[in-house]
Amino acid sequence: MGRMQKTPNPDSGTAALDTAACNCLAIRQAARQVTQLYDRYMAATGLSASQYSILAKLARLGPLSINALSAAMVMDRTTTGRAVRPLERDRLVAIDAGDDDARTRLVRLTPAGAKRLKAAAAHWQEAQREFERGYGVAEAADLRATLARVVAAGR
Repeated sequence: MGRMQKTPNPDSGTAALDTAACNCLAIRQAARQVTQLYDRYMAATGLSASQYSILAKLARLGPLSINALSAAMVMDRTTTGRAVRPLERDRLVAIDAGDDDARTRLVRLTPAGAKRLKAAAAHWQEAQREFERGYGVAEAADLRATLARVVAAGR
């Protein structure tokens, strides 16, 4: 005997999700796909794409509080804290008390972190090139500009 498939009840009060029209789902799927691509290239460095991005952000901006790093990464504070812990454990970042307020914790790139970041840059660039080979160089630039507008709209 075959299994019966449930059909949605139109009177249930819930609307069916049209996944083809869901912005959130489309963006999350694309983000997961791109993250997987970068993670494959970054695996040899011992860094995830997220960890590399944190190190690169600290290299560009200098020491940041967890809150400022979270804002710069567009991550919630708890997620940022969890992402920073293995970097601190591996001595790629250090977390120190702030100069003005000892309660503020500043995350800074260590010399070992700068060295790992530099060594990982070639892998990151190769991931960039692969993405652009498949998607298009101009299209990737347009996508980054569009996504920057999405981020700005959400703030």
